[in-house]
Amino acid sequence: MHFLKNKSFTIFDFETSGLDPKKDRVIEMAAIRVVNGEVASEFSTLVQYDGKLSPKITELTGITDEMTACGMDEDTAFRILNRMIGGHILVAHNAQFDLSFLHHSLMRIAGRSFRNDFIDTLTISRDRHVYPHTLKDMCDRYAIPLIGGHRALNDVVACWELCRTLDEEQPIGDYLNKLGYMKKYGPPAWSPPHAVLEPVELKYAPREA
Repeated sequence: MHFLKNKSFTIFDFETSGLDPKKDRVIEMAAIRVVNGEVASEFSTLVQYDGKLSPKITELTGITDEMTACGMDEDTAFRILNRMIGGHILVAHNAQFDLSFLHHSLMRIAGRSFRNDFIDTLTISRDRHVYPHTLKDMCDRYAIPLIGGHRALNDVVACWELCRTLDEEQPIGDYLNKLGYMKKYGPPAWSPPHAVLEPVELKYAPREA
């Protein structure tokens, strides 16, 4: 039986001002709640940011300082996201990144973290497929449309479709709370206390002669 059946999920994605969850900030967030296989609600907002975004972040995401100035205040945005998360299983592609930002942001804003179970579609992708494993590459592999990647809501919808497809291919229950990390870089600085950490070495397609 497929793992996703009769369960509730919140699929989420952050765009951020940088890669360090301790000092950088979420500048855009999106989430969809899936109940009994149906998208029950969705939330997407730009988040106010006091700093100045680097040209690289703007190039990657298309998000500018003018856009974040119009965003929702961080406190309200995370309150809404927290309600959407509830007791659901969290789903993200490269969950280590998003869960780290979720943890550090909640600790800073609310003084507490989260305890939800999670599924990382990147960990599954690395286990089942040869490199590369970006969300776009995986969507291309399964012919899942990804319109305008690196904007949070588009990424969330695509991530859910990828998760469903992976589960239909072979049930993904064994990957609950499993977090693969690149062996050569060592374990992540922070991970959820209930995460099962596994060192990963990338698989590559054989070179054509």
